Amino acid sequence: MCGMSSGESTQASAHEPELVKPTEEDRVAAAGSELIGGPLGRRALLGRSWWTPVRVIALVAIGMFALGLIQKAPCYNGAWFFGASSQYTHACYSDIPHLYQGRGFADGLVPYFDKLPGDMEYLEYPVLTGVFMEVAAWLTSGDGSIQDQEQWYWMVNAGMLMACAAVIAVCVTRTHARRPWDGLLVALAPAFALTATINWDLLAVALTAAAMLMWSRGRSLAFGVLLGLATAAKLYPVLLLGPLLVLCWRAGRWREYGTALAGAAVAWLVVNGPVMLFAFDGWSKFYTFSQERGVDFGSFWLIVAQNSDDPLSTDTVNTFATLLVLLCCLGVAALALMAPRRPRFAQLAFLIVAAFILTNKVYSPQYVLWLVPLAVLARPKWRDFLVWQACEVAYFLGIWMYLAYTTSGDAHKGLPTDGYHWVIGVHLLGTLYLCAMVVRDILMPERDPVRRSGDDDPSGGVLDGAEDAFVIGPAAHPARPAAHFDGPRVEWGKAGAAGGSL
Repeated sequence: MCGMSSGESTQASAHEPELVKPTEEDRVAAAGSELIGGPLGRRALLGRSWWTPVRVIALVAIGMFALGLIQKAPCYNGAWFFGASSQYTHACYSDIPHLYQGRGFADGLVPYFDKLPGDMEYLEYPVLTGVFMEVAAWLTSGDGSIQDQEQWYWMVNAGMLMACAAVIAVCVTRTHARRPWDGLLVALAPAFALTATINWDLLAVALTAAAMLMWSRGRSLAFGVLLGLATAAKLYPVLLLGPLLVLCWRAGRWREYGTALAGAAVAWLVVNGPVMLFAFDGWSKFYTFSQERGVDFGSFWLIVAQNSDDPLSTDTVNTFATLLVLLCCLGVAALALMAPRRPRFAQLAFLIVAAFILTNKVYSPQYVLWLVPLAVLARPKWRDFLVWQACEVAYFLGIWMYLAYTTSGDAHKGLPTDGYHWVIGVHLLGTLYLCAMVVRDILMPERDPVRRSGDDDPSGGVLDGAEDAFVIGPAAHPARPAAHFDGPRVEWGKAGAAGGSL
């Protein structure tokens, strides 16, 4: 063993950041901790055990993921294969086993290059997701019946997606160095466990979480590369470049933003370029399908359409939805430039992705996965997070009960249309509630749980503590100093050296 003296050990530990303990600052976390022995005490051996926060949270995330797999057991044992509505009544539907044969993987067809039999000519997923699906197909045994192969395909994908879930939990845990235990919100999120194996979204979410971690460490090129790969797996990660542009504009960090943008563009082209060149029709199917797809489950557009005698055409909905999301983007940009203190990157990232989800013409239940890591980084408050998660669990159950109703014939077992509309409303209100809390934190930084702990923007990388270079409106004449400016130091939400409190 190394013979470090106690003096050396004390000196080394003095440079380590003091960890924020959720049980000391969050009443819901403190109450919930009673299940495992109560709030963290002063005699806790932090950092002196194998059970570091990262390891604990990774194991909890894997355990919750496993519970999600168990929840799918009724479908694995038959509901995916027998009976039109049983996979809905058991709330265990997944696209994965159905698309093994439906998208040509069972027949050895090459995604994007080979045409598919049926209505869908080519695979309608982005290229990196298609690669993920193909790798899983390679690992799937071709022996046995088609049902055996589909079960095996789902299990292979589940194993790969479990790795993605662990990556997400670890990345979120390490992004805010002083707040590692916030990662438990990701690991314990019920909607995360329930929706993790519906589709392949976790690949893009994992890459996005890794990109956020790299940006927090000041590695703008690595951030860009990972975000470009995430966009090659799902479209939504590219939205993060918008709020980052505004934040770098306010801070005058153009060089770092340019590096990130270039890295993202090159990474995206490396993945997509060969398929674009040699199989353009197959490559473009994802984009044409997204454009041509009509109003679908989960969106407020569906409520409008199902209560209208003359529903809007798909083109009209596309136009209105695009205008709405652009208005939201302008609102977020104005908020970023006019706020009394530059918003944290995670806050704007959450708002912009939430705006896209709320205005989109479809909301599949697994889309909640996009928001979970961003929500934890944006507002690590257990009460608000759990309120939102309860709304998402209600929607998860509601959509399957609605599909059970529509597929059970005259029996009408499940949730009728009016009831489904109420469930959609619950999902929309839950997301809007969390957005409102984040906006409030931006306008009143002293209410932000992260800044009340004395940090500025721990996920902001080069933006953390940076002075403003461009602001508009009230922010141009701040009435109070920020935590990391030169001069009298004031901690957000606490009495500081200046003799006052924010």
